[in-house]
Amino acid sequence: MFNVTAVLKRLVIGRAMRSDELHETLLPKRLALPIFASDPLSSVAYATQEILLVLTLGGLAYLHFTPWIAAAVVALMAVVVLSYRQVVHAYPSGGGSYEVVSTNLGPSAGLVVAASLLVDYVMTVAVSVASGVDNIISALPALAEHRVAMAIGFVALLTAVNLRGVRESGRAFAAPTYLFIGGILIMVVTGLIRYLLGDAPVAESAHYGIAPDPAEAHLTGLALLMLVLRAFSSGCTALTGVEAISNGVPAFRKPKSENAAATMTAMGVIAITMFAGVTVLALISKVHITDDACRLTGLRGDCESYTQRTVIAQLAASVFGGEHSVGFFFVQAATALVLVFAANTAFNGFPLLASILAQHRYLPRQMHSRGDRLAFSNGILALAVVAALLLWGYHANVTSLIHLYILGVFTAFTLSQLGMVRHWNRELRTERDPAVRRRYHFARVINGVGSLVTGLVLVIVLATKFTEGAWLAVLAAIVLWVMMRGIRRHYDAIAAELAVTDPHGELVAPSRVLGIVLVSTLHKPTLRALAYARAFHPDQLEALTVSVDRDEAAALRRQWEEYGIEVPLKVIDSPYREVTRPVVEYVRSIRRESPRDVVAVFIPEYVVGRWWENLLHNQSALWLKSRLLFTPGVMVISVPWQLTSSARADHPAARAPGSVRRGEPPTRAAHEHHRVRSRQP
Repeated sequence: MFNVTAVLKRLVIGRAMRSDELHETLLPKRLALPIFASDPLSSVAYATQEILLVLTLGGLAYLHFTPWIAAAVVALMAVVVLSYRQVVHAYPSGGGSYEVVSTNLGPSAGLVVAASLLVDYVMTVAVSVASGVDNIISALPALAEHRVAMAIGFVALLTAVNLRGVRESGRAFAAPTYLFIGGILIMVVTGLIRYLLGDAPVAESAHYGIAPDPAEAHLTGLALLMLVLRAFSSGCTALTGVEAISNGVPAFRKPKSENAAATMTAMGVIAITMFAGVTVLALISKVHITDDACRLTGLRGDCESYTQRTVIAQLAASVFGGEHSVGFFFVQAATALVLVFAANTAFNGFPLLASILAQHRYLPRQMHSRGDRLAFSNGILALAVVAALLLWGYHANVTSLIHLYILGVFTAFTLSQLGMVRHWNRELRTERDPAVRRRYHFARVINGVGSLVTGLVLVIVLATKFTEGAWLAVLAAIVLWVMMRGIRRHYDAIAAELAVTDPHGELVAPSRVLGIVLVSTLHKPTLRALAYARAFHPDQLEALTVSVDRDEAAALRRQWEEYGIEVPLKVIDSPYREVTRPVVEYVRSIRRESPRDVVAVFIPEYVVGRWWENLLHNQSALWLKSRLLFTPGVMVISVPWQLTSSARADHPAARAPGSVRRGEPPTRAAHEHHRVRSRQP
């Protein structure tokens, strides 16, 4: 039977893949780079801009701090990349910062990292997509009124692509990432060559002045230091997503750790080169950008309606010959695409981390289940929904969203590097080879420096961004931490309750099995339920009906006797026209009289094919089951009767694979066993 939903699903997601095809989704380095590193690489598009936006709060007087702040960001990025290279070698199983911290600092600290990263992954999607939309609007200002719709549309597109699997998303996003890298490097090199030849590019905003914000004018001492630190913390957005490779080591081809480390190094070198180049070019071309266009002096026209171009847009226009040049549109298109697709880093990192947390019983186990394309579909959908709500709530405004950003990343950075220091301390206590000990000492120094530096940045970020909106990210991480602890306690309590303590005692059979078939009217489903109940050979079997109308009950009894049904029919009067309560009370009375007996209640049910038919049928059965399931010693057995409309339904049993799945693929041995059995006649 033709099913529109199934066809659309296959068109969007693709054919279902077998679990033993998982090895086909492993990534070579050329695809792993755009998948796991698109976020830190794309941060180049707005990291320099965020530094300038903070410094220009004081007008043009503090722009001379830009190169020093950029140098500090570059040094920090180098330290973090070196530190995470140690992580991918020491912990190749894919837990990244969460595994490092949980192993070395304890489960509670590990959950702090996990909660922080989950929040930051959501922010990565929101900020990246919003920033990409900003760049599109810079090239096509008429689209400004459709900002939110465009942002949510891009989230939906990313979701669909990622549901097709990791390898498919890598192929889709590889070209935009490499085009962006090429475009930015060509722009930087061209601009620097023009500068060296005496024809320095000039930004469209170079002739504007900037009036200082009254609260930030004439700063000195501690106030000036705080402004510089705020600019530094905003520039640290260039480091977001660096840890994603350490979370995704299992997705690499073998040798996994070596390939992941090589990809990490390539990402660091490319990101540092592009960030430094863009910052230098912005200073050369005298880009003047502010958070409020009305503070631009010399601006003609209405400042309220004036849309400032992004730093990248101004640089591309100044280097390639104006806003109508091919180079300008190429850089803007590549930047917009890579910023939107940078969210793909989060679409890979969030589901992987959520899967590991679910495996450790800190999140619902559904997060560990793989979908049709062997991707963690539930994690992908959860991330998309939360990010879309955030974009809608903040009107896809980058300036508003950026304050919620990077806090979680530096929490993970700091704790993971501290955890790695303890890891090397433990290794040094048992290692005796001098060469290996020297290597461990060097690695410990790298991680120690990384922990100190990122810890300092974390303090700066908290101090400068907390009141501007970062408190919401902190609150979200705390709520997540408490929730995950609660989920783990629940799973632990259930496991303890269900654990077998006395196998022989648990296997003791009941004294008797008493069967009850619920009857509302005498029709085919009732007869099937009676036949099914008799096939069980209970020690005692009876049919039970509730008399709401005496005439109907009398008619049912006459019909029962006419058909010569041997199962006795018991009628319970219900003067208040209730059905559920009399049945439940009758079953419980049997249990009280014979506590060692088991009562098996058989309920005839219709199976329908249309969703609205469920509203017309089975409501009494649903309520009865929900009440009876809470009664100890009572087994509730549904006896289905398929109506004609059910033939129209797309039966889960008729398609492969099923809609309910487990997270881990079968072992190779299990696959071989299945293959051998399938060959047997």
